[in-house]
Amino acid sequence: MVVKLTDVAERAGVSPTTVSRVINKKGYLSEKTIQKVKQAMHELGYKPNNLARSLQGKSPQLVGLIFPNISNVFYAEYIERLEIELFKQGYKTIICNSEKDPVKERNYLEMLAANQVDGIISSSHNLGIEDYERVEAPIVAFDRNLAPNIPIVASDNFQGGVLAAKTLQKGHCQKIIMITGNDNSDSPTGLRQLGFSYQLNRTAEIIKLPHHLSPLRREMEIRSILASRKPDGVFASDDLTAILVMKVAQQLGWHVPNELKVIGYDGSHFIETYFPQLTTIKQPINEIAVLTVDILLKKIAKEKTSKDYILPVSLVPGGSI
Repeated sequence: MVVKLTDVAERAGVSPTTVSRVINKKGYLSEKTIQKVKQAMHELGYKPNNLARSLQGKSPQLVGLIFPNISNVFYAEYIERLEIELFKQGYKTIICNSEKDPVKERNYLEMLAANQVDGIISSSHNLGIEDYERVEAPIVAFDRNLAPNIPIVASDNFQGGVLAAKTLQKGHCQKIIMITGNDNSDSPTGLRQLGFSYQLNRTAEIIKLPHHLSPLRREMEIRSILASRKPDGVFASDDLTAILVMKVAQQLGWHVPNELKVIGYDGSHFIETYFPQLTTIKQPINEIAVLTVDILLKKIAKEKTSKDYILPVSLVPGGSI
């Protein structure tokens, strides 16, 4: 049975108007009355209808987060930081796991728009520009080109690629390859490859590994790549792929770092804690989250924002170089 506002009023012994005023924090009410209403809401399990409040011109205090894979350790940590920061600012979050599925992403985008959320933070890239441009809510993108008018927050992907290449060069690697995803969305993450190639004068082979492959299939593909190319240095565009490269190398009987040097990209707290042997390019996740929320709040307040926000990366030494 759905609990109604009138049920709360009856339990608290006040009028429905008083309950509405407590929910919307409108007008003067004694602390005793406020607590009576809140207690009745708690006892009945009543939750204010955010959609109805938004239709009345009141902010639902909701922000939607659209991400392609919430089980990815980097995304999971970034989402956690976003939620914490948004909660500090008085906002609740709706987490949407698009799974790189354009149909699912479109459904989530429509759902968020229908609920008139205050804002959206997206790191997905399945849909065309027109899909995001049609959404009235303020949007901030992480590492994705969603539309010309949507600001982007990202780490310095180009310098990250340069730093990865320089690190392998200092390790005296002669046959270097990069393993990256097959993202053709012209997003900032592609600058990792550009910076890497620039530093190595385009001499390194760039191998694109589709993201949709199962872990077993990815392992098979990496085994084939290592066995056929026989590199002595590998830059993986994310840490999980770098860890898989090290695993396969060990299975092939290769010693890391003596015979094969490996460097990843992301540097999440999970990697620092549970796989510190990996050398990686660290993105400042906490600073990225704080900046992303700050920009979204500015857009919600209709303040002017820039198009691109780029934060510096750093090298986290490990035993794989």
